[in-house]
Amino acid sequence: MTSQTSPEATPTPGGLADLVRPDRVHSQLYRDPALFDQEMDKIFDKTWVWVAHASELPEAGSYKTAFVGRHPVIVNRDRQGKINVLLNRCRHRAATVCEARRGKANSYVCPYHGWSYALDGSLRGVPYAEGYEDTLDKSQFPLVALKVDQYQGLIFASLNHDIEPLEDFLGEAKPWIDLFMKQDAGFGVKTAGEHKFRFPGNWKIQLENTTDAYHFPLVHKSFLTSLDDDTEELFDVLNQGGFVQDLGNGHSVMVMIPDLVDLDENLEAPIPERFEALAQELARDYPDDVVRKVVRAVGGTGFNLNLFPNLACSMAFFRVLRPVAVDETEISHIAITMDGGPAAGNRARLRLHEHFQGPMGFGSPDDAEAWARVQRGSAAGSDVWIMLNRGLDAQGVDNRGAGTGDVSAETGMRSAYRMWKRMMTA
Repeated sequence: MTSQTSPEATPTPGGLADLVRPDRVHSQLYRDPALFDQEMDKIFDKTWVWVAHASELPEAGSYKTAFVGRHPVIVNRDRQGKINVLLNRCRHRAATVCEARRGKANSYVCPYHGWSYALDGSLRGVPYAEGYEDTLDKSQFPLVALKVDQYQGLIFASLNHDIEPLEDFLGEAKPWIDLFMKQDAGFGVKTAGEHKFRFPGNWKIQLENTTDAYHFPLVHKSFLTSLDDDTEELFDVLNQGGFVQDLGNGHSVMVMIPDLVDLDENLEAPIPERFEALAQELARDYPDDVVRKVVRAVGGTGFNLNLFPNLACSMAFFRVLRPVAVDETEISHIAITMDGGPAAGNRARLRLHEHFQGPMGFGSPDDAEAWARVQRGSAAGSDVWIMLNRGLDAQGVDNRGAGTGDVSAETGMRSAYRMWKRMMTA
């Protein structure tokens, strides 16, 4: 297929389908508040949205607050061990019943009129109930529950109770999730805090970034110059033989370091010099096979996995996006450690996380500046398009007929926008 490079043309007025073309999308997708409202209704209210990792809810009563699109929710584990996702809204007069970001609770009590709810969302108590003269049936006023499912500890929720099963939605992304979770080195994945920030830009700008290797040696030059020679060579991502693959349903994977796709392989390879001190420390308490698995897992996987619409499993952390407004997006970078794994290994993982993703790191600030510039620049011109044609002429197909391309190809972005178009025009 030949990519189009003709002069930009104004899209068909009101034609959502014409805003996304095979090789480009219109700037209106970044800037139109009415279009943003439709995205919240047709995408975030209709599909599976990531809300938590199971390790964030270790015991009965554990909870965190989150969002599904624009809806504030409580994600908790009840006394039976079941995961619930509940709209954070009292059924009486709509006040939120939980304001803390995370914690442990026996129940939720509305601070306005005292209506109280059990962990499963059922209404348990109503002060001065006699004022309702026996007309209030508490069973009819629980906190509204969303549909919930999980895969490999990743918890998703949906306002759409008729949605397809989560495993069907994830589809070809599941084997990549399995590979991503191998960075637990056999101990189990555990989240270890998050770095949260906002940038003045549309959510899809960040969605594109997760499978954009083209920018890496340019935007992240300061990160590359902070590394030793061997590690800098490892992160020469455009010259490692990597690729991008469309996984269907808007999901995609970008393999930057093929040698680190399966962390259970190449365990007999020499330990990299930068991890020799860690290996020596681990060897005091663990056998050689465990040391090698931990050392290989510490740096994370060699790929970024994009799960449409809001989660990236990115090398060694979770990146979660939350649309706030058409020109504002909240990002959470969640560190990953080994649950019960060696303290030295987890410490090394956190230092590596801070080096790139942290607020004083070499990666996130540069990314956020680029995203903000995209939003500002998109205001220039009324009918100029966002080009997504890199690698389109050379794009291949896998045995499923899905697109694959060189690591710098914009295959993943085209995949996400096809899903956007499918959902917005349904």
